Formats: sequence, C-alpha cells, structure tokens
Amino acid sequence: MQFTKLRISGFKSFVDHTELLIEPGMTGIVGPNGCGKSNLVEALRWAMGETSAKKMRGEDMDDVIFGGTATRPARNLCEVVLHLDSPNLTAGTPGVKADAVQTEMEISRKLERGAGSDYRINGRPARARDVQLLLADNASGAHSPALVSQGRVGALINAKPGDRRQLLEEAAGITGLHSRRHEAELKLKAAETNLTRLDDVVVTMDAQLQNLRKQARQAARYRNISDHIRRAEALLLHLRWTTATAQVMQARAGFDKAEEAVRGLMLAVTQATTKRTDLAASLPPKRQAEAEAAAALQRLLVAREQLDAEERRATEALATLQRRLAQIEGDLAREKDLAADADRALSRLAEERQAIADAQGDEAENQELAKARLEEIRDTVATLDAELAAATERLAADEAKRAQIQRQAQDLEQRVATLRRRVEETQAQKAELERQQAARDDVAEAEEAIHLAEERLELAKGTAEEAETAKAGAEQAANAARALGTQEQAAARDALQRAEGDRARLTAEADAITRLLKAGAGDLFPPLVDALSVAKGYEQALAAALGDALTAPLDEAAPVHWRAFPALSQVTPLPTGAEPLATRVKAPGALDRCLAHIGIVADTATGTRLAAGLAAGQILVTRDGAAWRWDGHCIAAGAPTAAAERLRQRNRLTELTQEIAEADAVVAEARTAYEAVKDAAEERVALALRAVDQASAKDRAARDAVSAAFRAVADARGTHARVAQAAAALASRLAALSETLDQMTADEEDLRERWAEARATLEELPPPGEGREQIAEARLRLTEARGTQAEAQNALDRLLREAEDRHRRLDAIATEETSWRQRRDGTGGRLAELTERAEETREEQERLAERPAQIEEERLTLADLIHEAERVRSRAGDDLAEAEGALTTAERTLKEAENGLADAREARAHAEAAVGSAHQHLDTVKERIAERLDCPPEQVLALAGLDEGEPLPEAHAVEQRLGRLEAERDNMGPVNLRAEQEVQELDEQIGVMKTEREDLVSAIARLRQGISGLNKEARERLLAAFHKVDAHFQEMFTQLFGGGRAQLKLTDTEDPLDAGLEIYASPPGKKLQILSLLSGGEQALTAIALLFAVFLCNPAPICVLDEVDAPLDEANVGRFCDLVEEMARAGHTRFLIISHHRLTMSRMDRLFGVTMAERGVSQLVSVDLATAEELQAAE
Repeated sequence: MQFTKLRISGFKSFVDHTELLIEPGMTGIVGPNGCGKSNLVEALRWAMGETSAKKMRGEDMDDVIFGGTATRPARNLCEVVLHLDSPNLTAGTPGVKADAVQTEMEISRKLERGAGSDYRINGRPARARDVQLLLADNASGAHSPALVSQGRVGALINAKPGDRRQLLEEAAGITGLHSRRHEAELKLKAAETNLTRLDDVVVTMDAQLQNLRKQARQAARYRNISDHIRRAEALLLHLRWTTATAQVMQARAGFDKAEEAVRGLMLAVTQATTKRTDLAASLPPKRQAEAEAAAALQRLLVAREQLDAEERRATEALATLQRRLAQIEGDLAREKDLAADADRALSRLAEERQAIADAQGDEAENQELAKARLEEIRDTVATLDAELAAATERLAADEAKRAQIQRQAQDLEQRVATLRRRVEETQAQKAELERQQAARDDVAEAEEAIHLAEERLELAKGTAEEAETAKAGAEQAANAARALGTQEQAAARDALQRAEGDRARLTAEADAITRLLKAGAGDLFPPLVDALSVAKGYEQALAAALGDALTAPLDEAAPVHWRAFPALSQVTPLPTGAEPLATRVKAPGALDRCLAHIGIVADTATGTRLAAGLAAGQILVTRDGAAWRWDGHCIAAGAPTAAAERLRQRNRLTELTQEIAEADAVVAEARTAYEAVKDAAEERVALALRAVDQASAKDRAARDAVSAAFRAVADARGTHARVAQAAAALASRLAALSETLDQMTADEEDLRERWAEARATLEELPPPGEGREQIAEARLRLTEARGTQAEAQNALDRLLREAEDRHRRLDAIATEETSWRQRRDGTGGRLAELTERAEETREEQERLAERPAQIEEERLTLADLIHEAERVRSRAGDDLAEAEGALTTAERTLKEAENGLADAREARAHAEAAVGSAHQHLDTVKERIAERLDCPPEQVLALAGLDEGEPLPEAHAVEQRLGRLEAERDNMGPVNLRAEQEVQELDEQIGVMKTEREDLVSAIARLRQGISGLNKEARERLLAAFHKVDAHFQEMFTQLFGGGRAQLKLTDTEDPLDAGLEIYASPPGKKLQILSLLSGGEQALTAIALLFAVFLCNPAPICVLDEVDAPLDEANVGRFCDLVEEMARAGHTRFLIISHHRLTMSRMDRLFGVTMAERGVSQLVSVDLATAEELQAAE
C-alpha cells in the first residue's frame, strides 16, 4: 500500500482546496513558524481516524474547521481525502466491491460543525473503526510511530519504560491484534453478561412455568368444584323454598293468636288506671303540709348555725384587737425615740458648722503666702538649671575633642604596627621566594611523569575492550534465557487460566443454584423438601408421589404441616416388582409412614400392570415421574414439578461441590506447575544475570582503570603546567615584592610623624576632672532646690484641698439639718394618730367582750323551737308515706297490666313481622332461584341431580357441603383460567432461550480460545520484534553517532505484553548508561535511532518527520539526512519531512513551501529539486 496524495479543504488554516502529492523519496515541507506546516501533518492523522481533539491542539473536534479571519468567514465543514495505491485489495477490504478488481483506494473524512464526522472508503460509508483497522494492518494509522510529530522525540525521551512498549507493539505489527483482542474481550464480557442474564431469565421462566402448570391444575379443579357447587346450591335453594312456604303459613296462625291476647289485656289496663288516678289526687295536700313543717325546721337549724358562726367571729375579733393594740403601743415608743434622735442630730450639726466657720477666717491669707513662696523657689530652680546646662555643654565639647584626638592617635599607632608586621612578612616572603628560585629543578620530572601515564592509559584501554566484549556476550545469553523463560511461563500461565476458567464456570453455576435455593427458602416455615436427601435420578419419582405435600413444613406451628406418628403395627407389603422408595430417600421420621407406602417400578408398563393390586394408601412411581395411586389417581411421566426441580438442583449442588473441589486441585496443580516454571526461568535468568553482573563488574573495573589512567595523564599534564607556570610566577612575585617593600617603608615613616603630632595636641588639652566636679556641685544645688519646690507645692495643694473640703461639708450639713427637721415634724403627727387608734381599739374590745353571753341565751331559745318543729314534721311525713304507699301499689298494678299489654302487642307485632319476614324470605328465595338458576321454583329440584325417588337430605347438611365446596374454591385464591394456554406459550419461549444459551456458551468458548490465541501470538511476535528492534537500534545508533554502542532491555519480563522498554546508550568515548543521563542532543539522536529501528522492523507506507532535526547540530543533521536518504532509497516508504535546517532542505527530492500571504490562510507551493538538478546538469 502506498500513499499518493492528500487533499484538504476547510481544515484549520487550509481553507481553500489544497493538494499535497506524496511521491517516492523524500518530500520536504518548509516555511516560517506559524504558517501552518504542522496542520498538514495533523490533517493526515485526522484522516487516519484520530479521535482526540487535544491531540489536534483543540478543545473540541469542531476546532479543526476553519474558524474564519478578518476577511474570510468561518466554514461549517471540512474534508480531508487520502489517496492510496494498493495492488492487494481484496473483497474483504472495507469499501471494496465483491466482484470488482481495484488497485486504488480513497479514504475521506468529512466533519460538519455540530454534526460529527463522516467516514467513507471509496465513496461508501464506513466506521472509524474500519479505517483504523485497515491502516493498522498496514503498519500505519493516526498513532503510528512513523508519524513523528513535534514533541514526539521529547515525549519518547521522558516516557516511562511501560509507555515505550507501544513502539515494540508497532514494530511487531500487533496494534491491530490489540484492538481485536480488546474488541473480543468486550464481546466476551457482553456475552458472559448476556449468559448470566439469560440464565436468570430461564430460571425465572422455569419457576413461572411451574407456577403456571400448578395454576392449570387449579383451573381444572376450579371448574369441577364450581359444577358441584351449582348442584348443591340448586338443592339448597329448593329446600329453602319449601321451608319458606311452610314458615309463611305458620306465621299467619301465630298472628291471629296474638291479636286475641291484646284485646283481653286492654280491659285490665283501663281499670287499674282509674284506681291510680283517685289515689294521686289525695297526695298534694299531704305533701304541702310535710313541706311546710320541713321548711320551718330548716329555718331554725340555719339560725342555730348562724349563732355558732357569730360566736366564732367574736372570739377571733377579740384576739385581733389585742394584737392590734400591742402593735400601736410599739409604734408610739418608736416615734418618740425618732424625735429625740432628731434633736440630738440638729445640735451636733450646729456645732460642726460653727467650727468650720472659725477655720475659714485665715484661709485666704495662708493660700497667698504659700503661692508667693512657691514662685520664689521656682525662680531659684530655673537659675540653677541654666547654670548646670552651660557647664555640661562645656564639658561635652572638651570630652568630644579629647576622644577624637585619642582615636586618631590610637588609629595611627595601630596602622604603624600593622604596617610594620606587613614589612616583616614581605621581607620573609621575599627571602623564601629567593630560596625557592635557587632550588627549582622539577620541570623535567613532570615531563617524565606524563610519558609514564600515557603508557598506562594504552594498556587500560586494551583491557576495557576485552571486558566490554565479554559483557556483551553475557547480556546476549541473559536475553536468550529471559526469552525462553517468558515462553515457558506463557504456556504455563495459559494452562492455569484455563483451569481457573473451568473452576469459575463451576463456581458460577453453584452460586446460581445456591441463589435459587435461597430464593425459595425465605418463608417462616422451611418446606419439607429442604430436609430431604434423594438419590440422583429419583427426584421426579419423589415429587410425583408427594406432589405439593413436599412444600409443607415440619413445624407444627404452621397451618399446614407434617406431623410424626408412630409406625403402623401392620403395613401391607408393596406388590412384587416394586422397590420401596424409602431406600432411595433420606427423610425425617414424619415421612416414615408415607415412604413405606411408596414403591418404585422399572417402567410405565410395570406400573400399569401392578396398579390394580395396590392396597389403600399405596403409590407406585417410576424414575421419570409416572405415578399410580391406590384410588385410581394417575400422573403421566415427565410432568415437571417445582419440588422435583428443587431436588435436582440440590443434588446438582452436591455434585458441583465435588467438581469444584476437583477443579481446585487442578488449579492448584496448574499454579504449582506455573510457579515451578517461573522459578526455573527466574533461576536461569538469575544465573545469566549473575554472569552479566560479573562481566559488568569486570567491565566497570576496566573502565575505572581507563578512567584512572585518563586522570593520571591529566594529573601529570596538569602538574607539568603548574610547575612551569609556578616558575614564571615566582620571578614575577619577587619583583612585585621588592616594589611593595619600598612603598611600605615610606608609608611607615609618614604614619609615625602623624602619630607624634596627635600625642602633642592631646597633652595641650586641660584635664577633664575639673569640669566634672563643677557639674556635680551644680547638680547637687539644683536637686536641693527642686526638693524645696516640691515641698512648697505640696503645702499649697494641701491648703486648697482643705478649703474645698470645708465648703463641701457645709453644703452637706445644710442638707442633713433639713432632713432631720422633716423627720422631727413628721413624728408629732404620727404620735397623735397612733394615740387615737389605740382608744378606738380599746372601745371595740369592750363591746365584743359582752357578746358571748347574749349568744348563749339565744341558743337555748332556739333549741326548744327546733324540738317542737321536728315533732310536727315527723307526723306530717308519716301521713304522706302512707298515702304514697297506696299510690305505689296502684301504679305497680297498672304497670304490670300495661307491661302485659305491651308484651301482647309486641308479640302481635312479632307475629306480624314474622308473617312479613316469611313472605320476604319466600320472595328472596324465589329471586335467588331466578338469579342463580334462571328457572321457576317448581323446577329447581330437577337441577339438583338427584335420582328419582331419592329422599331429600337435611338443609344443614347441604349447607355444610356447599360451605365446604365454596371454602375449598375460595381457598384456591385467584385462578388463572388461561393457564393451560400460557403454559404452552411459555414452554415454547423457554425452548428458544435454551437454544440461545447453547449458542452463547459456544460463542464464549470461541471468544476465550480466540483471546488466548491472540495473546500467544502477540507474545511471540513482540519478543521477535524486540530482538529485531534491538539489532536495528544498535546499527542505527552506531551510524548516527559515528561509533559507540547501544542496546534495549525489557523490564518486568514476567509477561512481555506488560513489560517496559529501557534504553541504554554509550556514545563514543562514554560509558554505557540509561537514556536520561545523556545530554540533550545525545538523547534526541538516540530517540531518533530507536524510532528508525522500530520503523525498519515494520516499514510503513509513509513516514512523517516534523522538525525532529531541530535539536541536532550540523554534523548530526548530516548523518541524519544520510540515514533517511538511505532508508528512502532502500525501501518503498515515502518520507514527509518538515524542517528549518538548510542542510535538510538541500537533501530533499522535492520541496513544498507553506506560506501565509493572506493572514490566517495557508497556501502550498512546490519545487521539484530532482528535476531542477537534472535541468541544471543538462545545461
């Protein structure tokens, strides 16, 4: 396959229709920065199926559409068309017709803003996946290593070893395998998910089918019961009709008898009413007399209670007056004390006011004297303070001048001493240098040392080359051991994965059955079926024999349950040829009686033959579910039941437990074998690596020796240079020291003269002690004056405070006098008031003291009156009671007569109601007959199904039978009358789903086998590609660097598909090291060598190099161009090279220039350099 042309329209800056011819050889693309060169590369990648907007340098894929400029509007779509030429197009290639022969192909991608991409191959719609797989199968594509864009080299340098593995995958051509494996894994996951869902659906539908079959049986039973109910209901309605007719006649006779009784009782009630009326008329006068007597007695009793209350009130009032009188006397004494206190306080305040007035007489004079003395002292302090400041200023000036001169003298003295030391040191240095110059003879020795070091360097280089050769051989052996170990581990891993897959399948089946069993075990009472253990193959037999009874629990608290009874004393043996089912079933004791009556026969014919001889309670069954009961009930073979299915699931779960254990053993064995192979491979690799380490150690030692020899040569040459330089420097230093010594001697003499002048000036200054004594005396006088000033100020302040205190006290005395006078005046008024209240209280006390005697006289008079009133009231009450007794007797007689009449009337009403009820009941029965049976009452008996002459049963017996039938029908709950039809439909659906499940299982097996094959092929091809890439990389590295060596290594080699790729390089003259330790240019050149090595393993139809020569110097660019030219001539790859290097441009076969004459719009121009050279040569 060859790329021939790229056509662009509306893509980024290429808004106009643009064609880029991709011809054999090297095609260069040049142009200034920002003109759109890289947009050509991105258009090529975009047409190949790139889906990441970020890799297109945009935030959204719509950003690749021309966005408009100041002069051109934005476009709404863009299109890139890639023209291919391939003689190997087949009918299976996307876009190729089945009956056509084609050698050209056109891949186009069109993007409309907001609508997404549209791929076409030869004009036919295609998926992005089709385009990507088509190009990946031909070692090309949007992510192919042959498309080296800007930053790809740097990304390869900075990539982790695991990320570099993609290069090996491209070289091995397994990118398509990866895509297909990923697609197969997705399909496998989806198929497994569908299988799980299908199993769940089948299980659910099986349960639904069993339920529907049960519903079908219920529907048949429902119809049978409904027929029996209709006959029983007809018979019951006939009996009710005859009974209702008899009840109507009986009710009419009872009503006539009740009417006669009512008439007789009405006469007795009239007589009793007359007697009661006469007695009631005599009662009111007697009740009036009794009421008047009772009222008079009550009035007297109330008067006695009022006297008692008045006596208590008088006693309490005397006590209250006594307490009040004591309180008034206390208040009088307190008010007298307050008046005396007010007189004393007023007298004391008058004396204090006079004393303060006396003290105020000399107040103004004393204050004026204190102020005058304070002003005099202040003047004295100011004068002394000025004298002290002047003396201090004079002393400070003298001290500053003295300190300055002393510092100058000390500085000059130190400078003289320092200069003296420097002179002595310089003289010593000059003497030492003169001695060294006289004894210098080591230049010849340094030249001899250089010669010996160079000889040792040559010997070390020879040893290093031998060690490097040995190391390379050891590394090749280690790589071979690693590859062999990887292959063996891959085979063992595949076996382990297959074993684990089998175990996972068994575990999944066991988990599904366990979930089904748990789903049916959520009731409060576990069913009997969960307590059984049935031999394999006998599940259907047990289910046919016991049916729905297997769902009943053993717990006696359940409404329906199994109960254990003692064994029967006599059990009828099963027919000859029947085996007891109890020998195949392990069950609780509650089933002993039942199982003893169930036998297993070999086939349906045997069961049919032996069924007629069954004793009561016995059942014969076959393994396929046929059953014959002693009463003639039969079940056909193969009728599925939920209980049988549950028993089979339990048995299957037991088998799966054993199979899982066996699978675990197989997995353990496979894992042990894998670990053994892994350990053996690791041991071989370890031995090889130890050999590599030993060879590396020798190589490092040899290299260290070479490095040491190089250092020795360098040290010897450095020593020689230092010795020669030191000799020249020695003479120069001697001359410099002589000049320095003369200058320092002159400076020393000048400093000594300046030092003498400073000492003389210091001696002329006055001594400092005199000024300090004068200042001390002045400061002492000033301190004494300030103390006197403070005393005078304190005296004046004290006088002012005392005057102010006296004024405040006079104001307070006036306020206190006013307060005490008010208290004294108020006390006189309160004393008069309290005296008056005391007199009134004593008078009230004397009046109340006479009242108890008066109350006692009134109480005696009331006692006589009360006794007489009680006697009168008693006599009136006796007369009234006698009259009321007679009236009560008459009323009781009347009531009894009225009750009898009411009972008679009620009996008559009941009899009348009974007549109506009987007629209503008869009408209801007739309506019920018409509603339920739709016939006259006389014809109901014919519908009951009784034989002619057969006696009618009792109504309650018919009602009980009808109730049992209706209860039986009601207990069935909702009945699906379409169950039989639904069973047939659901059975067909389950059959279709089981067929689909088998297809899914076979598809999953094929997918797993395909994935395993893809993994195996990918490992083999990846390892083979690694060795080829390593060989090409070493060759490319040597060619690009002009020497040196390099190699590749796999990291984490347990699985090549997960291994990383590490790069080791040794440029000429340097030791072997990883890529990250090289310089920037060396890293770029090494990465280019690796990219070319990968490219040579699986050459692509086109190779794009986008400014990969940018970090290279002129010499490396030349070697780079030589290598690209050689690859272009040797193969069929066409190169597109974007560059700014003039040397690279000159080596191209043709050049395309990208310009931007119009801002924001790229244009393409071309120059065929090869044709130009031919024309120039012809001229």
